[in-house]
Amino acid sequence: MLVLSFVFGILSSVPALEFPNYLGELSEIEMQVLIATFFQAAMSVVYVSIAVLFYPIIKTYNESLAAGYLGFRIIGAGFLFAGIAPLLLLLWLSQSYVTTSEINLSYFQITGELLRQGRDILNHIGMILPWSIGGLILYYCLYRIRLIPRWLSAWCIIGSTFTLLATLLLMLNIINLVSPTYFILIAPIAFGELVLALLLIVKGFNPGINK
Repeated sequence: MLVLSFVFGILSSVPALEFPNYLGELSEIEMQVLIATFFQAAMSVVYVSIAVLFYPIIKTYNESLAAGYLGFRIIGAGFLFAGIAPLLLLLWLSQSYVTTSEINLSYFQITGELLRQGRDILNHIGMILPWSIGGLILYYCLYRIRLIPRWLSAWCIIGSTFTLLATLLLMLNIINLVSPTYFILIAPIAFGELVLALLLIVKGFNPGINK
């Protein structure tokens, strides 16, 4: 599941949105946008599935923390799913943009920027903020239960903290989404969760060993 989340995350990206003439380009890559929409929806389902799988494990340690973890992760997945809407609207806007007269271009550009910024807010603040809080709960509990190496749990706690910090800095407009600082702050949790995914594939763990 963790590996799928990485793969779906890559496939749900639309790099064209980072270029100035994204409104003119989206209509030309309609299939890519629709594929990205599908994988973003699939990714939100995978995220909920991951949360549900870890919930009974955390519950063996602390029921209240388990409920908080599940709640935050579901909220994050909900924002991720909601991020599909502005992407589809941007595609529709792009299709209209390429056929409009130059007189109305400013209207389309302003609307497009609002939708693009709205998508970024849903995907990178609305989703990441509760997801990071859920991550702090998850890795704290895994650290205490010792179902995975404690160094990995500690690494992911630090990574979740950095990701939470990056999200708060993004909210306050101190850093930009496409910036070295943002990528440096989110890199530790990406690495930690990739290592966790490989560890679970190779060794797994027994949820009953600490009951």
